[in-house]
Amino acid sequence: QVQLVESGGGLVQPGGSLRLSCAASGRIFSIYAMGWYRQAPGMQRELVAVIRNGGSTNYAGSVKGRFTISRDNASDTVYLQMNSLKPEDTAVYYCKAARSVGMDLWGKGTLVTVSL
Repeated sequence: QVQLVESGGGLVQPGGSLRLSCAASGRIFSIYAMGWYRQAPGMQRELVAVIRNGGSTNYAGSVKGRFTISRDNASDTVYLQMNSLKPEDTAVYYCKAARSVGMDLWGKGTLVTVSL
């Protein structure tokens, strides 16, 4: 079964940067979008950014101008460049592959902690 594996999380100081990666363990068919979500302790999971097959993107208002999502279509790998990080960005970040046929795929998450 194909899996999504996130990497790149860690501890960073406020104002710092991290780059998250999400790679598929195999070929995933029928993807129409890939996205990043996050879930802070005690909070619901929320959309951070999404990139569609045509390259269009959307961002949550709280990260617009600071985060950039990109994608390598050939390898079904999606990236999230996070700059000017704030303590409120602390969360577990999840990758999702949205599919037009079959179930969506989720990764297991990578923890990002923004703290002094």
